[in-house]
Amino acid sequence: MIGAGYWGPNLVRNLRGHPDVDLRWVCDLDPERTGRVVGRYALTRTTDRLDDVLSDPAVDAVVIATPAATHASLARACLDSGRHVLVEKPIACDSADADDLIAKASAAGLVLMCDHTYCYSPVVRHLRELIHSDVAGEVQYLDSVRINLGLVQTDVDVFWDLAPHDLSIIDFIVEPELRPIAVAAQGSDPVGAGRTCVGYLTLFLGNGALAHVHVNWLSPTKVRTMIIGGSRQMMVWDDLNPSQRLSVFDRGVAMAEPIDDERRREALVSYRLGDMRAPALGDGEALQGVVAEFVGSVRSHRRPLTDGESGARVLRILEAIPASLERGGAAVPIAPAPMPAPVGVAR
Repeated sequence: MIGAGYWGPNLVRNLRGHPDVDLRWVCDLDPERTGRVVGRYALTRTTDRLDDVLSDPAVDAVVIATPAATHASLARACLDSGRHVLVEKPIACDSADADDLIAKASAAGLVLMCDHTYCYSPVVRHLRELIHSDVAGEVQYLDSVRINLGLVQTDVDVFWDLAPHDLSIIDFIVEPELRPIAVAAQGSDPVGAGRTCVGYLTLFLGNGALAHVHVNWLSPTKVRTMIIGGSRQMMVWDDLNPSQRLSVFDRGVAMAEPIDDERRREALVSYRLGDMRAPALGDGEALQGVVAEFVGSVRSHRRPLTDGESGARVLRILEAIPASLERGGAAVPIAPAPMPAPVGVAR
């Protein structure tokens, strides 16, 4: 485990709880932090030197939860040493570094996974199942709100701070052909912080549908909701409602019959007003799912659900946002990924 700061202790706890993991090292520049994280677990060693970890032949895999600016260099060193890598989001600070990591992992046949934690929550896993199994029908729109009266960051704007959660979720739950192809961004800095504090993203999906993401550091209330409209079912996720996080509605709007442009004004709209159900999904910890997916991918030599490419796709959207802001909110195409390498498991 590299990094014993804010997120590291949570990962350590879940690594220790997995029956197939032997946590040999916790590495951090602050010895007091590593001491607190390890506690009395004498079988785990502590160090402030990455070389100590990578020189241990018993280390098969490394988990990285350090400041974002260090992710690429640390992950690169671990991959170069032949270790599988799970890295906290973002996988890197630019897509070129992410692509380099993906290529290294693929060439060496190593697992490279990004910790998009929300994707392993029971709700998001269920949303993915509903969409990928076509139970919900074709995705017609997504609306996501992630707002709170939060800490105005000194190094990133509200898009980089909050939107990666929603972008990774959208990337995870929609089918590959529906992933965003362009983004339009609007943002403002009403308090003079020197960076965007209130932001809106419109994502243009591959099937012509729209996804909308609202992020805000200046809201008096905390809201974490996502509404997904499918042609057969509609889903509402309220992450702050522990008693009913997900509601699935058998409701929708459809044209009564196939129409062409000349008859569009005469077409009748039919409304489906069915039942609502609240699936019983359990309260499993999402980070436990992250660790289980990483371990399973390493042991079975398969690509994880949130692989390096998923982390790179989120970065490409974030990189397109400034160009849209400079053009007054115009839609900007999202750069395509480079051609994947033909070898390995973890592109």
